[in-house]
Amino acid sequence: MSTLQTLDRGLRALEVVSQHPDGISVPELAAELDVHRAICYRIVSTLEEHLLVSRTEQGRIRLGAGAAVLGARFEPRLAEEARPILHGLANDLRATAFVSAAEGAECVAIMVAEPEDTVLTVGYRVGSRHPLTRGAAGVAILAARPERPDDPEPVREARRLGYSLTRGELQRGAVGLATAVHATDHTAGAGAVEYSVGVVAMDGLDTTTAADAVRTAAHDLTHLLTP
Repeated sequence: MSTLQTLDRGLRALEVVSQHPDGISVPELAAELDVHRAICYRIVSTLEEHLLVSRTEQGRIRLGAGAAVLGARFEPRLAEEARPILHGLANDLRATAFVSAAEGAECVAIMVAEPEDTVLTVGYRVGSRHPLTRGAAGVAILAARPERPDDPEPVREARRLGYSLTRGELQRGAVGLATAVHATDHTAGAGAVEYSVGVVAMDGLDTTTAADAVRTAAHDLTHLLTP
């Protein structure tokens, strides 16, 4: 197998995976690519190492947060227009603002903005990850999914409110508030990546004001991410 053939198969695998928002099994992907399952497993493993695909709890393959990061770097409109939205959110609420994406059972920060002229902020860097079930960003993503009988109460509450609110889950004294971005990202494959936008600050965050601001930011981001 030549290097170009391997690259071609990897790129075709990404294209196929992007067309299956709910994920695709390795046997199904192998059939789509017309390759042996062993070869397909190696392709998937390589893509996983680069965070371009991830596995659901059921073992199905879907695009990973790395695809969203690459898409954001490639798409000038997203880079130019999403960052001002995030910086505006951070400055208006004097809190660290973020956009996160789901990757398997984890939530990954793909964009972060800190407020200007604020001495004390909560540290949150691009690439930070935590379980979807902990922290406002992950709970917001789970709340946007179809309802399940075993949904934990924080997810149910976020679904009722339209946003998630957590206190001290990832850092003592920190308050996080986030909501899902309901959009189809044309840079990462139709319906492939689930996003949330939100803020995190130390105690004292006006959650009513923050909820309105975060929902507005989510609305604005939806227009950027929807073709």
